[in-house]
Amino acid sequence: MRLLVQRVSRASVEIGGSEFSSIGRGLLVFVGIENADGAEDIEWLSNKLLHLRIFDDGDGVMNLDVQQIGGEVAVVSQFTLHASTRKGNRPSYIRAAHEEVSRPLYEAFVRRIGELSGRRVATGVFGADMQVSLVNDGPVTIWIDSKNRE
Repeated sequence: MRLLVQRVSRASVEIGGSEFSSIGRGLLVFVGIENADGAEDIEWLSNKLLHLRIFDDGDGVMNLDVQQIGGEVAVVSQFTLHASTRKGNRPSYIRAAHEEVSRPLYEAFVRRIGELSGRRVATGVFGADMQVSLVNDGPVTIWIDSKNRE
């Protein structure tokens, strides 16, 4: 399971020309799921995400997590995070899990973030054509992969 985490001052998801969800200051998280992912990946990533200290404290040092600043979280599914560009110029998405595997895991990840944070989690619509707008604060963008825990 892969996350692309962006610290944002605001973000929104639009579907079919209408705003579906939005957040203020917090984290916009794109999540990609592969067939090998499961409950252990969800648990590890949920805890890692919510305790990621990437918000400034009073001294301007990235020392606070999203919960400590009262920030919001938006989670959007994005199968393209598992793109392979090794051969040729057309990305291959062979590692991305099909909907029957990825949708339940995506929904479980969103639920777990909500349970751990005690807050509503904004989302997109799984599999929909979405337009995501964001103001990346910093910019701060972090890649987290549950199969490569660096």
